[in-house]
Amino acid sequence: MNIANAKMRPIRLAQAAKNEVRTQFGALCFRVLDDKVQVLLVTSRGTGRWILPKGWPIDGATPAEAALQEAWEEAGVDGKVLGNSLGIYSYHKQDDGTPLPCVVAVFPVKVRGLKRNYPEAGQRKRKWYTRKKAAQMLEEPELQQLVRHFDPRTIVA
Repeated sequence: MNIANAKMRPIRLAQAAKNEVRTQFGALCFRVLDDKVQVLLVTSRGTGRWILPKGWPIDGATPAEAALQEAWEEAGVDGKVLGNSLGIYSYHKQDDGTPLPCVVAVFPVKVRGLKRNYPEAGQRKRKWYTRKKAAQMLEEPELQQLVRHFDPRTIVA
């Protein structure tokens, strides 16, 4: 069994030491217009760089549910997770100047619509890009590859 086929179960949270790798869950939010796949990116609150919505596990929620919650909070996404994790990428999150190593499992989220009012509306920008352009806007090489090669037709729901 691989990570993409693992059954998602609610998570129980535990505290991690500063140097331990953290897990986050991200949402690759997409839509298809005129047979072209578009990916929704948001800006980070700290640096303003373009990212996928992502965040920490939520106690009692599955990884997919946590990813969908982040898509709502950070981008106002009304959508649905389709299938399992597309893959993972790693990065270092800055926490008061200390880099925290993180691994992010990314879930495909089909966007039905975007809401005008959402929790972080005044703190972030959001914008649709082609897969190729979205990949160029992102910093993490593993995430660039996931986005560039994402094909919603291959999702097994």
